[in-house]
Amino acid sequence: MKLKHALLIILLVLIIDQWSKIYIKTHFVLNEAVTVFSWFQIYFVENEGAAWGTKIPGEYGKLILTLFRIVAVIGIRYWLIAAVKKQQSNILILCISLILAGALGNIIDSVFYGVIFDHSYDNVATLFSNNPYGTFLHGKVVDMFYFPLIDTTFPSWFPKWGGMRFRFFEPVFNVADAAISVSVMLMIIFSKKVFKN
Repeated sequence: MKLKHALLIILLVLIIDQWSKIYIKTHFVLNEAVTVFSWFQIYFVENEGAAWGTKIPGEYGKLILTLFRIVAVIGIRYWLIAAVKKQQSNILILCISLILAGALGNIIDSVFYGVIFDHSYDNVATLFSNNPYGTFLHGKVVDMFYFPLIDTTFPSWFPKWGGMRFRFFEPVFNVADAAISVSVMLMIIFSKKVFKN
């Protein structure tokens, strides 16, 4: 696969990712949900941290996380260029492209959303607001896809968790997260082709 094809994949994923996030942010109030199917909802949440809302504690935790993401993207970019130059498998180049697109998509939120949107509490956010909710490098990542495939309560006789609610699949994610997850699954499925050297 040529570099221009990889860049096209990255651009396409970024456009879909950012369009979906901007649409959700400017049409939904925080924590608003629309049920599409019993097992799928569009559910607007914001993530201040890394995967599954994991945060780095302290005053500079968000800044450290954002800067780490930027450094990681630079490394992934070099990985992509090297894979193309070495004419490695198309699946590997596709996977690296998806990872890079996903990482870039979430970095855009972290870097810019705090200065271009106002908050989404009890109102729909305004794009290019005069009263932004955050600062440069301190934006929140927009998530919206929620798949509560199983939503039940453990029976009372069940040891330890009896009567407690059980939900699977709990995380809420976005197009960027999906691109990264798909690339990891492809690498596992096609590991012999991807890592043949």
